[in-house]
Amino acid sequence: MISTPSIPENPLELERQVCFALAVASRTVIAVYRPILEPLNLTHPQYLVMLALWERSPRTVKDLSTVLQLDPGTLSPLLKRLEAIGYIERQRDKSDERALALTLTEQGRELRTEALKIPFKVVEQLDMTFEELAQLNEVLHKVIAKATR
Repeated sequence: MISTPSIPENPLELERQVCFALAVASRTVIAVYRPILEPLNLTHPQYLVMLALWERSPRTVKDLSTVLQLDPGTLSPLLKRLEAIGYIERQRDKSDERALALTLTEQGRELRTEALKIPFKVVEQLDMTFEELAQLNEVLHKVIAKATR
């Protein structure tokens, strides 16, 4: 016998909506990061930029835009602010004058040491384990891949 998926009694019930759960989870988790990032003089979007640059620097704006899945126009004010506080430098790429290269400053590289504490603080604030968050991350990446194919 072939089993058919069960259809919820009320498919429009708010609490059943994946979009609702993701939106609320996103806002509330980013709110957890806010006080943790504040002493580092970073917003959550700026933190994401720094994470990408700690993985690899220099990067072009185009590459960073692709990695973070953000429009270059959205990135521009973030990058200007990070440059103004002394964490990154923006300059024309020597191999391609049309591209803008982003590099970490000494202060930006040193900030990574403080940032290493962030995942532990987030785990503590959420009262979840690294394993639980890794499982959630895996499922979310699956959702992202399926939604963007």
